Amino acid sequence: MTTPDKLLVIWSSADREVALHNVFMYTHNAKKHGWWNEIRLLIWGPSDTLLIHDKELQEGIQAMIADGIEVLACKACSDRLGATEALEALGINVFYVGTALTEMLKSGWTTLTY
Repeated sequence: MTTPDKLLVIWSSADREVALHNVFMYTHNAKKHGWWNEIRLLIWGPSDTLLIHDKELQEGIQAMIADGIEVLACKACSDRLGATEALEALGINVFYVGTALTEMLKSGWTTLTY
């Protein structure tokens, strides 16, 4: 049996404290300390709105991207919430994630959901 080496963090909560003290803290530290070989953060739904209105969270996302975390967002969600342009301006890869999410789940990515 192989050790899991890919982590997908799904962030859907609009709770700022969850973002700061769970999503951002674990995801960024996991990259900095090499706990996982590959890390993706999926921004999905209500977290879109929280992010585009919070400068501190935006800075956190940009730091994660700079450190090599792949940050994704669901285009269907961001279009509905009017957040697509703002997310793209932060350097986030915004696209329809259904197929990619399904492939990650089926190929054994460890998934952590907030």
